[in-house]
Amino acid sequence: MNKPIRGRALPATALTLALATALTACGGDDSASGARASDTASTTPAAKVTDPLVATFDGGLYVLDGETLKLTKTIELPGFNRVNPAGDEDHVIVSTDSGFRVLDATGQALTGIEYPGAKPGHVVRHAGKTVLFTDGTGEVNVFDPADLSRGTKPEGRTYTTAEAHHGVAIELAGGELLTTLGTEEKRTGALVLDENDKEIARNEDCPGVHGEAAARNEAVAVGCEDGVLLYKDGKFTKIDAPDDYGRIGNQAGSDTSPVLLGDYKTDPDAELERPTRISLIDTEKAKLTLVDLGTSYSFRSLARGPEGEALVLGTDGALRVIDPATGDIERKIPAVGAWQEPLDWQQPRPTLFVRGDTAYVSEPAEKALHAIDLTTGKKTTSVTLPERTNELSGVVAGH
Repeated sequence: MNKPIRGRALPATALTLALATALTACGGDDSASGARASDTASTTPAAKVTDPLVATFDGGLYVLDGETLKLTKTIELPGFNRVNPAGDEDHVIVSTDSGFRVLDATGQALTGIEYPGAKPGHVVRHAGKTVLFTDGTGEVNVFDPADLSRGTKPEGRTYTTAEAHHGVAIELAGGELLTTLGTEEKRTGALVLDENDKEIARNEDCPGVHGEAAARNEAVAVGCEDGVLLYKDGKFTKIDAPDDYGRIGNQAGSDTSPVLLGDYKTDPDAELERPTRISLIDTEKAKLTLVDLGTSYSFRSLARGPEGEALVLGTDGALRVIDPATGDIERKIPAVGAWQEPLDWQQPRPTLFVRGDTAYVSEPAEKALHAIDLTTGKKTTSVTLPERTNELSGVVAGH
């Protein structure tokens, strides 16, 4: 089902492993720092980039070799930029002030492929398609990421929501398009269109709808301020949170598991709530379970492992490996020093990006980036970068 990343084979679940860093939010452990490389990563261009990673910093992008973490290219790009996998083995989608741009990460250069529009938002990969949602216009663009290699803008499906809003969309294997409903002031739910853009399902029982994730058997959930809204087998089902206000806004799914990983917040009046519980949503039983981690985390802390494990990077610096079926915390892997989530969601904080059996974790306070083998729980590589990084992503082929 998945096309392997160039240079090594990946597990079949690689398609879902980078969701946590794609989602939008509406700094000590001695063992974590001891493995850090003593010399700063080189800026000398590499002849070839293997499985490139891309990290943002204030004023540009870093392209790094995914195996060595060597900094191979610095690209100047002013403004607040975000990065997500494009869905093939070469490209990354960059959200800029003026819209979505396509970066050839393997070739270490921005391409001429752009999707202009104010407030570029979520990027979703599923069933061989990549979907871009532009918040400022409500425009949804769907394309086959394999077409990016042609060097021209791919032909694909375009849809515009009734009103512009901070939303998200996903195209299913059968051509159905699920997209959120809302306005700039209020978001209410989701609808589903067939391949001809005819509405076939709608549910507006999802206040504050935000974020999505897909589980095994193409069960798709969007987050609400009181649980999640599940779309499966052609119909919507609401799964209520145990609290009147139980917001789930960021989720991560795996095609090997029926259980979705989500965040969980309960204070609607907080300037910034630092939650210590995560949610596990069983899409087969339509059941939501909460797990207390004993530490807080941020919206860039959630990911899934190669076997469907739920992964959460805590502010205590440890990467927790959780069995999604039981909620048991199976391991705590030292990753970075202790940190606190900043009040401004655009400010840097440790970020988790998972590809195959490797977890990449940034440590902005130390200008560091670490690679962790999820099988052994050991750091395999660490580097220091010229500037502290913010977002972290990379190429991920296959959906």
